[in-house]
Amino acid sequence: MYPTPVQIILQSNTCKDWTLEFAQHPSVQSKFKRCLDILGSLVGLLILAIAFVPIAITIKLDSPGAIFFSQERYGVYGRPFRIWKFRSMVNDAENLKSLVDNEANGLVFKNKNDFRITKVGRFLRSTSLDELPQFWNVLMGDMSLVGTRPPTADEVAKYNNRHWQRLNVKPGLTGEWQVHGRSQVKDFEQIVELDLRYQSNWHPLYDVHLIFKTIYVIVGRIGAF
Repeated sequence: MYPTPVQIILQSNTCKDWTLEFAQHPSVQSKFKRCLDILGSLVGLLILAIAFVPIAITIKLDSPGAIFFSQERYGVYGRPFRIWKFRSMVNDAENLKSLVDNEANGLVFKNKNDFRITKVGRFLRSTSLDELPQFWNVLMGDMSLVGTRPPTADEVAKYNNRHWQRLNVKPGLTGEWQVHGRSQVKDFEQIVELDLRYQSNWHPLYDVHLIFKTIYVIVGRIGAF
């Protein structure tokens, strides 16, 4: 198991700046993984270009607001970056979050019947089409095709040392817990365990295995709601 950062200094309440000392995971410097990410992101962006117009139109017809949703997330070693998605919730969803009960345990937020999710958004989420814009994040190097899902500022502010180990690899579009339960996994500690298992099992070809398994899960709509 690769160790967590041994020094974390939070310099603001929003966790925008800190210094880390870490043991580098081999996947971060893997040329094979980066080449796979570039190739996969180019294919993904081609799919995005084809699907953009119909998705954008349906989002606009279903609910007023922007086509895209962006949010600051935290990636490898706690580095902040801006993630992009197709909007799947009502326009002021963040302000309404306090009205929704969290059905998950720990530092993750899930609610199967979240009223903020639009009709089109529910379809986009169940098919993972809402995440197509993240292929741009992969191409830019902020994310990888396979890794852990990038947390928000309010989540990392509550991390303990074990949780920080999740961020020893780049965040990914998919990963262990996405193919082992997907939205049905509602316990944060279980998510952490699966993320750390990915780090222990990582091999360049293991990413290829998880990518093909993700395709099977998405096409079969397994674990989605």
